[in-house]
Amino acid sequence: MDKARVRVYLDDNPEPIIDQVLPTDVTLDTRTLEDGPHRLTFRAQGESGREGIEEVPFRVHNGPGILVAGLRPHSTRRGRVRFTVDAFSSDDPFDPRRAEARSSIPVWVWVMSLFVVAWAVWYAARMWDVPAEFARTPTYSTAPATPAK
Repeated sequence: MDKARVRVYLDDNPEPIIDQVLPTDVTLDTRTLEDGPHRLTFRAQGESGREGIEEVPFRVHNGPGILVAGLRPHSTRRGRVRFTVDAFSSDDPFDPRRAEARSSIPVWVWVMSLFVVAWAVWYAARMWDVPAEFARTPTYSTAPATPAK
């Protein structure tokens, strides 16, 4: 009987990137791969000679992060489309002009801002007329305060 083995294939490459006796530790350097989706196929053969197959899809992202503002995936547009593209990585020096995403203010922020302004106007209008029982207190009185003797 043969020893148990594993062969590991990357994407659609017919040649295995790993062919070792089990159990084994495997290291895959993703810096040699293009950014994007990939697939590892594991073909393990037991001591009985039967083979099992397992596929593991994964995504490589070693390059800079790309930010696209003004164009959403699967959106329908016509005419001229204006959008902004920026790319950055942890290796780049910090640039405050690029630290913030250049995108429009979300609708919920506008709604909350209008709510706060409407509440402030309502509150000011309610406080305009001072109730009679508070009209002569030092807080609301228009007469100059006289020192107590």
